[in-house]
Amino acid sequence: MSTSKKLALAALTNAATLVVPIAAFAQDDKAGSNLFDVRAWAAVGAGIAIGLAVLGGALGQGRAAAAALEGISRNPGASSRIQTPMILGLALIESLVLIGFVIAFWLRNVAAG
Repeated sequence: MSTSKKLALAALTNAATLVVPIAAFAQDDKAGSNLFDVRAWAAVGAGIAIGLAVLGGALGQGRAAAAALEGISRNPGASSRIQTPMILGLALIESLVLIGFVIAFWLRNVAAG
């Protein structure tokens, strides 16, 4: 990807980030959100939270396992020193995924009422 394409993508991303909140401030005082809007966006947030938690956890665990296996294949004598921190790291990554699930289920309960 060329530098000009990267700069254009960055400019578009920044513009979208700055323009989207303006629409929220453009509403009238009488056109505020109702309970249905809050519940609908809570359901959307729950779906996004579950998806990001699973995606991030899977990518993190895959990279950690790949790095550990590469290290063990390069130096088989260090397998015991690599395996324990790898398992600890995988457990910590999994705990972050579980926190994402807890947040998603909390948002689902908010959406259900």
